[in-house]
Amino acid sequence: MSAEVKETAEMAMDEAVDGVKQRLHRIRTGKASPSILDGVKVEYYGALTPLIQLATIATPEPRLIAVKPFDRAAINAIERAIQASNLGLNPSSDGMMIRLQVPELTGDRRKELAKQARDCGEEGKIAVRRARQEANDTLKKELKDSDITEDEAHKDRDEIQKLTDKYCATIDAVTEAKTKEIMEL
Repeated sequence: MSAEVKETAEMAMDEAVDGVKQRLHRIRTGKASPSILDGVKVEYYGALTPLIQLATIATPEPRLIAVKPFDRAAINAIERAIQASNLGLNPSSDGMMIRLQVPELTGDRRKELAKQARDCGEEGKIAVRRARQEANDTLKKELKDSDITEDEAHKDRDEIQKLTDKYCATIDAVTEAKTKEIMEL
């Protein structure tokens, strides 16, 4: 039974790390990356549709993102969605393609993005600690119900704490790498 608790906690902690990586991937670092537009949803025929489903997104130059819609009628809706997404990008269109010039980051903006990255990391660590708490609560319940012994519960709590430390260290490393990337470019 306690192996099941450990496995559940590990899955929840994995999800927390993956969530942090996804959120950090969306933070703009000063160079063009199609992933910047991952969260953009476009009002297309009355439904919010992810931009990736409406257009091809490429980076032909280090500071340029090119968005080529499959349907030219959607170009204005895509431009509005990009402007509304608060990414700090200004779309320009020639009727066939949208070009997004990725501006150079200022020192203040870099600090702001680094703080945002650290906040993402902290949210991830909170999710990991929440998974630890849920696992420990389950172990306490099993101990109370006499499903496991006191020694097994203590050993399992130690294992869950080691998992927590491991996943928090992973989140710290990912966050530190992103912060370094933001500050150096």
